[in-house]
Order: sequence, then structure tokens, then C-alpha cells
Amino acid sequence: MPHYTSYDSAELSYRILGEDSGGPPLLCLAGGPGRDAAYLGDLGGLAAHHTLVVPDSRGTGASPPAGDPAAYAFPALARDLEALRAHLGLERFALLAHDAACATAQAYAAAHGDRLSHLVLVTPGSRLQGELPTDAEEIFESRTGEPWWVDAYVAVHSLPDAGDLAEVRSLLLRAAPMAYGRWDAPQRAHAAGEPDQLNPVPRAGFWQGVDETVRLQILHALRELPAPVLVVTGDLDAVTGMRAGEAVAASFHHGTLRPLHGVGHYPWVDEPDLFRPLVDDFLRTPLGL
Repeated sequence: MPHYTSYDSAELSYRILGEDSGGPPLLCLAGGPGRDAAYLGDLGGLAAHHTLVVPDSRGTGASPPAGDPAAYAFPALARDLEALRAHLGLERFALLAHDAACATAQAYAAAHGDRLSHLVLVTPGSRLQGELPTDAEEIFESRTGEPWWVDAYVAVHSLPDAGDLAEVRSLLLRAAPMAYGRWDAPQRAHAAGEPDQLNPVPRAGFWQGVDETVRLQILHALRELPAPVLVVTGDLDAVTGMRAGEAVAASFHHGTLRPLHGVGHYPWVDEPDLFRPLVDDFLRTPLGL
């Protein structure tokens, strides 16, 4: 795997998918936080038309753990992204982020907005916006007729008392169906990888040191972002829900919200033929429109 040198001399890894497509680069950030980027796959076939550059954040995948725990916080991860941009020699690029990585992407947009041509935020949370909507719970409760629901409910409510990482991984796998629009073979295969993709130390450090001043500074800068922004939500996303995406889209002057029907927290798994053309079309939007 190729590597780049970040701001503190750390050697961090990244993967390139779709290099033969001849398409423009699309940098893709994995969420979790602290989950190995392998779960992104090729994002529902986006690699057929774009060169996907997928970094392993610190302590995940092939990237080493951070020497300083502060390097796991998402504003520091945004500094890693800027180092990767410089390494790739990109004057301007499109950025896609999923889940918690949407906070990293927003921190990057606030600091280096002139470097972005397009920003895609997929099923984001809205902790950065200072909002914690409860509609994800409502979505979960609305699916009581699903055969997996009772076991997932027990697993979700057992997680706070889990004693070790092995138990956490087992419970997350039992709770996994709530993250998808349906529980068919592609969803089961995707969920099966999650337990081994978890990295608790990077996860614990993701929000550390991000005080109210930092949060408000980021939000203020986002209003000035010139690049178009697409926020994708799923109406069956029982992880972050839909209202969080609404709050995130409202943070941008050029923000567009696109909810997808029958889709959970991983739109490219549930409905790749909806997700892929939506992102493709958006990435053709001229800058500033």
C-alpha cells in the first residue's frame, strides 16, 4: 500500500481504487469513528467512474497508532487529510465522508475550503452542530415487525454494560440489522466484517479536546464554503437517522439534502443503483452552483 508523510512525520497509508477508470480523484473518509476503511468497499461501484483514494486513519488499517492521543481527534485527522492532498499534488479535489468522518470532512472544509471542489457527506451525525436528534430511535422502533428486531433490541441495550471487546463485537453483530434498509445477503456480508474492523483507541480519541470554541469556529467557517455540498440520508437509518443530516445540510450556504427511500446507514450497500448515480451527478455540478 502507498504511504504519505503527515504533519508530524507519521507515515500513513492509503489505497487507490479505480485507477484504471481514468476518472477524477475522489478522496473517501471512513467513519466509525476508528473503523477500518475496508468497509467502504468501492462505494457501490463509484470506482468505475472515479479514482477513489481511501486513507487509513491513524490506528486503523495499515496506518500505525498515534504517538500522541490528541492526533486521533477529528480536527487533527483533518490535518492528515491536508498532508495527503499535498502528497498527491492536488490543487483542488472532491471529498466524500461517511458517518463520523463527516466531522473530519467539515473540519477540513472549515480550514481548507478553497481546496474542495465538491463535498459529499453520507449519513452524518450532527454532534458538531450541537444537535442530537432522536429520530434514529423512532426509526428503530418502527421496525418491530422485522424478524431480527427483538435480538437487535436486546443487543443494543446490552452494549453499555459490555465487559470486554469480544462481547462488544458480538453485540454489535447482533445489532447490525438496524443499520441497513433490509437484511439480505449483501447486508449480512457487509456487517460480518464490522467486528474485526473496530479500533477502540482511535474511537475514544475522536472527540477529545474539541471544546465549544473549536466547534463554533468550524460551524462559522462552513457558512463561507464555496464548494457545493451534498448530504445523503436514509429513511431507514436507525444509527444516525435523518434529522441529523438536515441539521448538517443547513450548516452550508450551498448545501443540498437528498434522502433516499429504503436505505439505512450504508446507502451504497442497500441501494447502490440509487447511491452511485446520485453522487456521480452531483460531482459533475460546476463549482459554485
